[in-house]
Amino acid sequence: MTGHPRLLPLGDCAFTVEFGRLIEPATQARVFGLAAALEAARAAGNLPGVIEWVPTFCGVTVHFDPDLADTGALASSLLSLAGEARGHHGTGRLWTVPVCFDPDCGPDLDTVATTRGLDPQEVIERFVASEFTVCMLGFLPGFPYLSGLPAELEMPRLATPRSRVPAGSVAIAGRMAAIYPWDSPGGWRLLGRTPLRLFDASRAERPALFAPGDRIRWQVVGPEALAAEGVR
Repeated sequence: MTGHPRLLPLGDCAFTVEFGRLIEPATQARVFGLAAALEAARAAGNLPGVIEWVPTFCGVTVHFDPDLADTGALASSLLSLAGEARGHHGTGRLWTVPVCFDPDCGPDLDTVATTRGLDPQEVIERFVASEFTVCMLGFLPGFPYLSGLPAELEMPRLATPRSRVPAGSVAIAGRMAAIYPWDSPGGWRLLGRTPLRLFDASRAERPALFAPGDRIRWQVVGPEALAAEGVR
């Protein structure tokens, strides 16, 4: 359950505003609400010294320059904004993400289907019928943690992580889904792969393709879509 927001110092250059300890929709909505309130406050010039903020599952970390910010006043402002912010649901951009579910792209699809008493096509249909929300970015630059996975597709992580997961892999673990933006080790179950590039440092304003609060729907594509983008 969500409760009164708590303000936690994070060194001398950041505060974390925490709304709870559980990953649940009500808490996430308050996180998005505070992020929206911070954006409005900065646009109005009411956050001197604040550099950026990072939404997470249960709170928002606000980074500031201690030479420019009045930390006492900032702490009071953050608690006030957190207390007044309304919960926001689905206020971000809506994306349609192409995914190829061929066996080469989704090596765990059959295992998920067998474990959950479904056939692979049913897994795909239930997955793409659901709309997901970007809760936060983490683990790797541009790596989105996505809520919205149907309960009947819930799976534990692999007992032994893979040493290499291909970039663009669409994966599930627990009640979450994700997309790997880079080749990397990983222990999530791989269902498919997208040709989208999730992180590009040349996009100075927004190098990560997705942002917390964005929503994702899936579009089934064939392997030719990956070949067209040079994805192997």
